[in-house]
Amino acid sequence: MRKLLGSVRARATLGASLVVALALVAAGAAVLLSLRTNLVDQAGSRADSAARKVASQLVADRPYDELDLPDDEEEPVQVVDDEGRLVVASDDLEKISGTGVDAVRPGPASRAPKSGSAENGEKGEKREKGEKEESGEGSSDGGEVDDETKFTDGSATVDGETSDFRFAAVEVSTESKGDLTVYAGGSLSSEQSAVSTALTSMLIGFPLLLAVVGGVTWLVTRRALRPVAAITAEMSAITASEDLARRVPEPDTHDEIARLARTTNETLTALQTSVERQRRFVADASHELRSPIASLRTQLEVGAAHPELLDVDGAVEDTVRLQELAADLLLLARLDAGEKPGGARLDLAAFVREEVSQRTRDRVDVHTDLRSVEVAGSRGQLARVLGNLVNNAQRHARSRVTVTTRNDGAWAVLEVADDGSGVPASERERVFERFVRLDDARTRDEGGAGLGLAIARDVAVRHGGTLVVREAPSGGALFELRLPSPQSSAE
Repeated sequence: MRKLLGSVRARATLGASLVVALALVAAGAAVLLSLRTNLVDQAGSRADSAARKVASQLVADRPYDELDLPDDEEEPVQVVDDEGRLVVASDDLEKISGTGVDAVRPGPASRAPKSGSAENGEKGEKREKGEKEESGEGSSDGGEVDDETKFTDGSATVDGETSDFRFAAVEVSTESKGDLTVYAGGSLSSEQSAVSTALTSMLIGFPLLLAVVGGVTWLVTRRALRPVAAITAEMSAITASEDLARRVPEPDTHDEIARLARTTNETLTALQTSVERQRRFVADASHELRSPIASLRTQLEVGAAHPELLDVDGAVEDTVRLQELAADLLLLARLDAGEKPGGARLDLAAFVREEVSQRTRDRVDVHTDLRSVEVAGSRGQLARVLGNLVNNAQRHARSRVTVTTRNDGAWAVLEVADDGSGVPASERERVFERFVRLDDARTRDEGGAGLGLAIARDVAVRHGGTLVVREAPSGGALFELRLPSPQSSAE
């Protein structure tokens, strides 16, 4: 069960079925309640109509035994006097409850007074006839029918059949008979039958409808998730084969699944690029390390065999080169791992002045034009950037290297320019790639492993800045480092 519910398709089907089930139950309850209320009101209206017909006859002073009672077994009638005695009841009434009077047959005393005498009967008939002519409602100056009707629910047995009824109670005030209450019932059999039929239909129809909804949801969800299954299968194949050149299928839609497929392929592309870059980096690093290590080993072996032939200066130079290359590789590894720069603030002019003053083996002089501007970041990483840019300029300059600092709005700018041959426009982005040397500008004998400018740009990006190369006024290369000033970052 847990495994089944772990499926999105199963959860969607179950969720849709539960929502529809709740909606159907609520709608069914509302329909049944409305149907029952409507039918009960109709039964009450029939009962009220029957009670008022009898009440109008009583107001017209018609004798009890001449009352025109409904002969329909679905409308039992009782007439009760002000002392609670039954004076009139339907002929077929056998049992009744809900009216407050359980008697179904009037007593002898109740039937005795008809109209008083024949003369009174004639006068009553004339009066009744005149009253009916004056008013269509059957009331006269000698009686009154209360406008208010009270309803109760109960049951009655008529002609051997027991049913539930809605009883209407109408009060009547007459001069000859006193105050009377007329009870008339409206059968609830049709209401019960209709509600029962509707409930049966719902109990049969709702499960079938839920089954249809569940089936349709299952099929639609399966069709909608088919691309996800294809993506999952392809990702499993990529994981098994370790072939990052493969891509997951992208559906021809514009929904979330299509965006998922595109994002997955973009991630695979980025991962493939990263892996290829790492492999290339490892291969290039191995190649770069092999040369100084082999040279140093050769010199040490020769020195061990022939001490007089040991080139100490060359061994030191190879050792320094190997140390610098190892440091560059370590810094690149930290940058690739996401190392964040510190937040220390330093004056860029004083920083450049101190770093340049410590350089003792430069081939050409380094000139400075420094203006005080504050930056925030890692002093060690920024020192590596400045050192790499100056070293690069030293290798290509003819007679002069210039370092400049200035403020440019929200940016602190550091520029390193030389008067060498410059960098061709088509190569100005390529020089920042790792282990890249321009054929006419760099050789392994001059020292550079092709990592200095790559490190400088990575550090600039980590500090939220940029590093680009342009043509210097003297015709050489001008490397411009831009770093956000702490004031603009705080804002």
